[in-house]
Amino acid sequence: MSDATDDVLATDVAAVARIDAVPAILDVVCRTTGMGFAAVARVTEDRWIACSVRDDIGFGLKPGSELKIETTICNEIRDSRVPVVIDNVAEDPLFCRHHTPSLYKFQSYISVPVMLPDGSFFGTLCAIDPRPMRLNTPEVTGMFQLFADLIAFHLDALRRLDTSEADLLDERQSSGLREQFVAVLGHDLRNPLASIAAASRMLLRMALPDEAQPLIGMIQSSVSRMSGMIDNVTDFARGRLGGGLVLQPQEAAPVRAMLEQVIAELRSAHPDRDIESDLDAVGALRCDPGRIGQLLSNLLANALTHGAPDSPVRVQGRMDGAFFELSVANAGEPIPPAVMRELFRPFFRAGTKQAGQGLGLGLYIADEIARAHGGTLGAVSSLAETRFTFRMPAG
Repeated sequence: MSDATDDVLATDVAAVARIDAVPAILDVVCRTTGMGFAAVARVTEDRWIACSVRDDIGFGLKPGSELKIETTICNEIRDSRVPVVIDNVAEDPLFCRHHTPSLYKFQSYISVPVMLPDGSFFGTLCAIDPRPMRLNTPEVTGMFQLFADLIAFHLDALRRLDTSEADLLDERQSSGLREQFVAVLGHDLRNPLASIAAASRMLLRMALPDEAQPLIGMIQSSVSRMSGMIDNVTDFARGRLGGGLVLQPQEAAPVRAMLEQVIAELRSAHPDRDIESDLDAVGALRCDPGRIGQLLSNLLANALTHGAPDSPVRVQGRMDGAFFELSVANAGEPIPPAVMRELFRPFFRAGTKQAGQGLGLGLYIADEIARAHGGTLGAVSSLAETRFTFRMPAG
C-alpha cells in the first residue's frame, strides 16, 4: 500500500473523528437496539478500518484498528451497496454458514452503507452482538439509514470546507473562487439538512430510552448551528455576487419576541452556560425582525464561543430616544487591538482554540445587517468585558 493511499485513509478516519455527532449516534444505536458494539468503518477494496467505536462487549477494536477485509461482511456490502440485517445467525438461511459470524462470534448484525452525495462508497455504520436481537424492523433499519445519511452529510461538508480553506490559503487564487464555493455550499446543503432535522424530530416521537433523548437533542443542536452557518454563507454569497442583503421590514415589528426566541434557542443549545437578558425596555421597531434576530444570534454565538465559560453572557436592549440599542457582553480575555481592526472582515477568525467551529462570517453578516438598517455595529474590549453594540434609528 502506497504512502499516499495511507495518508488518504488516515484523513478519512480523522474526518469521522471531527464529527461531534458520531459518538452520540453510536450511543443511540447501542441503547436503542441493545447491541454491545457499534462502529463507523472506512471500507475500501482491501482495507477495513475502524473510524469511531462504541464497544461494551470487549470486541477489542479502537479507532484506527483494522480487520482483514475478506473476513468482514462489509466487504460484500461495498460491492452490493445494500444493507445487511441479521436477527439471528443460527436461523438466517443466507448467513448461518457464513465464515464471518463464526469467526467473530456474533449472532446479530446490522450494517448500512455510508454513501457520499457524489455516489461514492465511504464505508459502513454497523453493529454486532453475541446475542440474537430483533433488528429487521422499519424503525431500526430506518434509524440506521438516517444516521448513515447524517454521517455522509457531515463528511461531505467537511470535505467541502477543507477544500475551500486550502484554496483560500493560496493568495494566488482569486476571491471569486471563494464566493462561488460559499454560494454552492449554502444552496446544496439546505435540503439534506432539512431532512436530518425532520429525521431527528421523528426519532423524538419514537419509543426510545430516556437516555437517548438528550443525545438526539445534541444532533438537533448541531443541525441548528449548521443552519445558522448556511444562512451566513448564503447571505455572504448573495451580497458579493450581486443580490445584496435582503430585508423584509415591518413598520411595527415585534422585536422583543424575536430576541427572546433567539435567546431561548441558544440557552437550549448551551444548557451549561448562563445567559442573562434585559429586554424590558424594547418596544415596537421599524425593521426586519428576522434579520435583527439573526444579528443577535450571531453576536450571542460569538460571545458563547469566546467568552469565559464560568461567567454569564449579558444581553441588553433599550430604546434611547430616537435610537434602538442592542448589546451583547461577555467576560474573558480582551481582544487585541490588531484583531479588533479585523473583526468584521469576512472569513476572519481570531485564532482561538475554538475558532475552527465556524467559517468566520458571523460578525461580518451581523455588521451587514446593521448597515442595511441604517445602523452601526461596534465593539469595545477590556479586562472587564468585551461588548458588541448595535445601534439603529428607532423610527
